[in-house]
Amino acid sequence: MSETYAGKALDFLKRYNLQEGDTIEIIKNGLRIRGIIMPSYSSTDDILVLKLDNGYNIGITVDSINEIRVLQKGRKKDEGRKEEKKEIEKESEVTIISTGGTIVSKIEYDTGAVRPALTTEEILEFMPEINEIAKINATILFSILSENMKPEYWVKIANEVKIRLDKGAKGIVIAHGTDTMTYTASALAFSLKSLTGPVVLVGSQRSSDRPSSDAPINLFTAVLVAKNAPFAEVVVNMHGESSDTYTLVHRGVKVRKMHTSRRDAFQTINDLPLAKVYYRERKLEMLREDYLKKSETNEVDPKFEPSVFLLKYYPGLSPDIVDYLVSKGIKGIIIEGTGLGHTSSDFYEAFRRATKDGVFVGMTSQCLFGRVNMNVYTTGRLLQDAGVVPLEDMLPETALVKLMWVLAHEKDLDKVKELMLTNFVGEINPIHIPEMYPRWYHDRIRLQ
Repeated sequence: MSETYAGKALDFLKRYNLQEGDTIEIIKNGLRIRGIIMPSYSSTDDILVLKLDNGYNIGITVDSINEIRVLQKGRKKDEGRKEEKKEIEKESEVTIISTGGTIVSKIEYDTGAVRPALTTEEILEFMPEINEIAKINATILFSILSENMKPEYWVKIANEVKIRLDKGAKGIVIAHGTDTMTYTASALAFSLKSLTGPVVLVGSQRSSDRPSSDAPINLFTAVLVAKNAPFAEVVVNMHGESSDTYTLVHRGVKVRKMHTSRRDAFQTINDLPLAKVYYRERKLEMLREDYLKKSETNEVDPKFEPSVFLLKYYPGLSPDIVDYLVSKGIKGIIIEGTGLGHTSSDFYEAFRRATKDGVFVGMTSQCLFGRVNMNVYTTGRLLQDAGVVPLEDMLPETALVKLMWVLAHEKDLDKVKELMLTNFVGEINPIHIPEMYPRWYHDRIRLQ
């Protein structure tokens, strides 16, 4: 029958011998509604979920249904599944590791909330075209919203990646929530020291049951990248524009989510994307040649020291926060400073005390674009004298994750400084060109 329905809705399905996948027509308060019965992830037990012909899903309370007619029976859920799974396991080229997020989410129709619900097998079912470009093996590592991601989960993901690549996968796709995807991408980039194939993080801004969802195309192109890309590094693959023309492949340590809801929210910062993937043409176009090459073996080193802190400076922030953090056992602080890398000069003594106690203090910029330069103004020079280390053009979250990884391997402060300024996987870009900075199209816009 159904594993996702309960209570009144399940009784309704049993009464009419219905199952998920059946196409039905109902009459509700004089209105005829036709649709396919979909799985339900509602918190109440009286909601029937239908996918309409226009692609939208709706939830209907079963008590208000006056009449029902079965138009077409759907395939039984487990029909052919065992044979297909054996074949997939045997000949897979790409492994999809599911960790949760909107790309594997459904709508709660009684509340409108989005929550994790889909299995990885269901992801493949809503994008059958994937089978035309690669043979897939899918596994669910865990199912969480991205705000619940933790360093210990990064370790599990990294180890799973190595296992799957060692078993012969050409590449890995990691389904992940978008809000913290760049943290995970950085963590995997530092942890996976050599790779035999690409590791592609992918998510979606809109859930898979919405007609405007970016989930199917993002997942499709991510699989294409995992199978065919010549590089062996950790990347993020997401929409490159608001339409469905192409996705962009961003280096995992140089990408940021720059919009709360746009489908093309992810942008490369202080760098250029590695590749462009055309959806309709099923074509991967490399945009650069300075990518990390494939190795003969997979080497993983996922260790993270969680006792670090990301401190965003603002006018009026008290230096006492630094002493407090040190007293609580914080071993490293990444500052999001203003401009070229500043806090007020009031922080000089607090930073000096922290670094003398062996705490690493690194400076990034709230501006995101551009490079920290603490030699231009007096304040910057004073902060360096206090032991603050300018971290070039690293993104704050990349610097934070890198510091977690470095501190898990090295305790000596001088060595930590050396490692933080070592460019391991492209997190530091020594050369910036004008094309790396986004520009508004003022000549095309007229404000009314």
